[in-house]
Amino acid sequence: MSDRIDLAAFPRDFLWGTATAAYQIEGAVAEDGRSPSIWDTYSHTPGKVDGDDNGDVACDHYHRWREDIGLMRRLGTNAYRLSVAWPRVVPGGDGPVNPKGLAFYDELIDALLEAGITPFVTLYHWDLPQVLQDRGGWPERDTALAFADYASAVAERLGDRVTQWATLNEPLCSAWIGHLEGRMAPGLTDLTAAVRASYHLLLGHGLAVDAIRAAAPSAQVGIVTNLSTVHAATDRDEDVAAARRQDGHINRWWLDPVYGRGFPADMREVYGVELPEREGDLAKIAAPLDWHGLNYYMPSIVADDPSAPAPRVRSVRRLGVPRTGMDWEIDASGLETLLLRLTDEYPISRLYVTENGSAYPDVVRPDGTVDDPERTEYLEQHLAACASAVRKGAPLAGYFAWSLLDNFEWAYGYDKRFGLVHVDYETQKRTIKGTGHRYADIVRAHRGRARNAA
Repeated sequence: MSDRIDLAAFPRDFLWGTATAAYQIEGAVAEDGRSPSIWDTYSHTPGKVDGDDNGDVACDHYHRWREDIGLMRRLGTNAYRLSVAWPRVVPGGDGPVNPKGLAFYDELIDALLEAGITPFVTLYHWDLPQVLQDRGGWPERDTALAFADYASAVAERLGDRVTQWATLNEPLCSAWIGHLEGRMAPGLTDLTAAVRASYHLLLGHGLAVDAIRAAAPSAQVGIVTNLSTVHAATDRDEDVAAARRQDGHINRWWLDPVYGRGFPADMREVYGVELPEREGDLAKIAAPLDWHGLNYYMPSIVADDPSAPAPRVRSVRRLGVPRTGMDWEIDASGLETLLLRLTDEYPISRLYVTENGSAYPDVVRPDGTVDDPERTEYLEQHLAACASAVRKGAPLAGYFAWSLLDNFEWAYGYDKRFGLVHVDYETQKRTIKGTGHRYADIVRAHRGRARNAA
């Protein structure tokens, strides 16, 4: 056991988990009544996804979920963050619920609990039903209302067993990357649509919080945001101001409204788009939460760029720093910084790292094993940062490695592998990588320490 990870810092009941998302692993896109999502449409549009890949089969988890729960047991994890596919449960976007769609998750939840694994259910991980996109999608208020109805239906069915719920995963990606940058579904490049989408995503979140609690009074509800530390590329006043705008764009815009501060005034000015506000909306968006989920991968280094779209910044690539196979800069200290920032600046009583991981070009060796020392190093560095944050007061209650499986990595297709488990997409054979075994060792060591301390 590397002494870099202070396992004694973690609470005895700390949750060790893995995470996935429905469209990235399930496949079975046209089975048992599921309707197309915006990601089905986007991935089948030529040129949108590397290799023209799509999620039609992915990891075939829809048929192989029992095997995948077996992998979780081999890793020794006791929590699993999954997402429910909205188009599988409510194929029309709103209206009738699909019994077969809910039955799939019903059976999955039962099996997880039987295996001693706590399910954390995310209701929206980007797979908006295409029928709702055809009616305007997230820029329209009706989508937020439909999301609350869908959340109610799922919570009513699963809420007698599922206690941990997340409304949205990374709304930044849905709004900014999907509607402003065009690099994710639905593939728009429209600032007004993006700002309106951001507003209705957070409104949908708040409405869903109330809907979940009404259907499942014992529910513990949170939201999952992807945040980054932000650094100015130079000490020029213009770059320092750019870093402030970037922090507003990727961090404060998603945190301040959820915690009762409203949408940041400086960013409203930067965007110059009128929000579709109605009386009472801000109170709904700020519905009290039980926990907050942080997804962390990399820092953001920016310089001023007046010619760029809002927030008028450009990313700067620092030389001589380690990077993942995604060409993302590695900075584990940023995870500690963000955990402490959330603790110090917002009324958050419980935190989870709901995603953290790295992609590298894995190779299956002749003996059938997958050795991935760079990913192992990444994992250890970031767990050490988590432990340090806990020592300094962060109420961190669990860590979910991204990802359980190699999977469909959105616009990157199948080329980028984040999994603790290697997937051969031709045969669907699963192989636990070196990092998966290392994670299992860490989990086992912490559990043994907790038992000895009892």
